[in-house]
Amino acid sequence: MPELPEVETTRRGVAPRVVGRRVKRLQVYDARLRWPVPADLAKRIEGRVIDRVDRRSKYLLFRFGDDTLLVHLGMTGSLRVHRKAPPRVLHDHVDLMLDDGTTLRYHDPRRFGAMLWVEGPADSHPLLRALGPEPFDASFNAEHCWNLARGRNVAVKLALMDNRMVVGVGNIYASEALFRAGIRPTARLKTISRARFGRLVEAVRAVLEEAIASGGSTLRDYVGSQGERGQFQFRHDVYARKGDPCRVCGTPIRMIRQGQRASFYCPRCQR
Repeated sequence: MPELPEVETTRRGVAPRVVGRRVKRLQVYDARLRWPVPADLAKRIEGRVIDRVDRRSKYLLFRFGDDTLLVHLGMTGSLRVHRKAPPRVLHDHVDLMLDDGTTLRYHDPRRFGAMLWVEGPADSHPLLRALGPEPFDASFNAEHCWNLARGRNVAVKLALMDNRMVVGVGNIYASEALFRAGIRPTARLKTISRARFGRLVEAVRAVLEEAIASGGSTLRDYVGSQGERGQFQFRHDVYARKGDPCRVCGTPIRMIRQGQRASFYCPRCQR
């Protein structure tokens, strides 16, 4: 599933090509996404100008004045920018055609993504209103994490992937950040000190910054707005490296299951 670095990479690739452009036509080939594409979306969006493209957690927000087109890539979705659109292929579901001839195409083999219209402030939408702080915001800090952790017996890896602590940190980057912070993914929240949470906050930011700079991680389907594959998977310290030697101490990387997801860690470097 595309995580925050992949979504932010997509945003940065798409925004310069679409901001300031007017939507000439919206063509929906298959509305059957996670939630159906609104039947009246073309009527609402055609003729309007894209003012900017924002990101909130793993959601892309195309701003049209006070209204927003909310896009989620789901597990296998991608947005591709075409100066001259090629013939449509299987799993191309939506085309957003702009006044300069550019086409923004949504492709999603598993159709777990979404394309929804939000009138008025998007922050009040049910998908957005309960989200926690962004990882690069000042409100995501050691004190915030420690306050959420008090008395909770949940594993830190699962809490890190919970949108109440911080948004956008999925399975890959939670494993990588915990390795850099020296915290085992099974460590209980209530046992972690403020100082260790401070190290974890710094590690989350560092990992995400490096992943964004590398275009994200491509493990299967993800490609950027020009079809490019991410490169951060070649720099993973623990994720998908079960049995390989730790890059720091040489101990074989281990894998366990947490919440039906694979967690990777070094038993020596992480406590």
